[in-house]
Amino acid sequence: MRWHIFGALTVCVMSAGRLPGFEVQAVVKKLDLGQHVLHVTARDQDRAIPLNRDVKVLDAAGQPLADGLNSKNLQAGATVILSVERDGNQPVLRSIRTSGGAAAVTAASSPGDLKQQDTSNLVPLTDLGTDKYQGFEGGLYPGGRNTRPPEHESAGLRLAALVQPLDAAGTPSPSGKIVLLAVGFSNTVQAFNGLMLVAGEDSELNPQLVLVNGAVGGMSAARIQNPDDGASGTKYWATVDERLAAAGVTREQVQAVWIKETDAGPYAAGFPQHIQTLQSELTRIVQVVPKRFPNARLAYVSSRTYGGWAKTRPNGTPPGNSEPFSYESGFAYKWLIEQQLKGDPELSYSTGTSAGKAPWLSWAAYLWTNGPKPRRDGVFFEPDDFRADDRMHESPAGQRKVGGLLLSFFKTDPTTKSWFVKN
Repeated sequence: MRWHIFGALTVCVMSAGRLPGFEVQAVVKKLDLGQHVLHVTARDQDRAIPLNRDVKVLDAAGQPLADGLNSKNLQAGATVILSVERDGNQPVLRSIRTSGGAAAVTAASSPGDLKQQDTSNLVPLTDLGTDKYQGFEGGLYPGGRNTRPPEHESAGLRLAALVQPLDAAGTPSPSGKIVLLAVGFSNTVQAFNGLMLVAGEDSELNPQLVLVNGAVGGMSAARIQNPDDGASGTKYWATVDERLAAAGVTREQVQAVWIKETDAGPYAAGFPQHIQTLQSELTRIVQVVPKRFPNARLAYVSSRTYGGWAKTRPNGTPPGNSEPFSYESGFAYKWLIEQQLKGDPELSYSTGTSAGKAPWLSWAAYLWTNGPKPRRDGVFFEPDDFRADDRMHESPAGQRKVGGLLLSFFKTDPTTKSWFVKN
């Protein structure tokens, strides 16, 4: 990790293959076109941001604004999102996105609207390492590490090499498709929509790749674990089939899945019991994958984003999946993968010539960080990354942020870039 000074804004830039940058909310103080500098207040500090001629000025939906850099678009007091990306080893301001004006910040900061839980004892799994949370080691993988064990990496690469365009019957075809399917609940809907949005703006992706959002609001892990229950599970997986058909693809063309699931909290059982329950449900969900999608050999997982701003429900009950429940959900995925690494026959995966009971499992982007406190790779969240009505589901800005994290993963991971990126 290297630190650079970008004007008066300190930016954390990761080494090659990691995050391309991050976003930060700011309030415009002054636009100085003569000096090519934008003066803002960000994180309670006044900063001077150098501007280059390629910087884009976008509206709240991410569309370019007419006339670009001018005082009308960037009036004093306006709220903006600054997107910083890496160009080689140098951080560069790529875009300035408006987000509703200064009133949005005032409303979001009012004591009656925004309350943050005390999450000071929660450390992102990626930063926790060999330290422990309630007796359980951090890291995404065993030993407090955030990288896959070598044997598991090699297996993933072998399976990734088998991914190729398939026709509707699942037969290799130069004009076929490669489908990445999302499985999950409402937050998964939003996160994958964010991925689809930023992917649609990226010219480097494989033109034969099809992203299908199979997530459905309210469909928690417990509700989708059995596709033959004649109830919510049957309904969910039938909806997935409908989404595939609407995208013009078939089950046989699904070759990778991204899973982001949870159970509605808060929970009567304490930690780790409620997480062990989620782990068991996830085990049954990943076992569904090869049964319904015979060519899906790879499955990537992400746990929830930050829930420390989640609002109390109108009836006065605690919000679903606030903290520490959102944070703790990461352990269910960590332990699920470790279960496969230990050779559990119920999670055996395809060798390429023989079928398994589950796909090969790996973390995708890890999405949790402690609210506004940046984790070591620079990722953080702000209240406006979540919808004002519940501060739990991602807003358009939050969807873009999470989508960017996922896009970075799929474009750069050794087991995905061979089929996610063109050529």
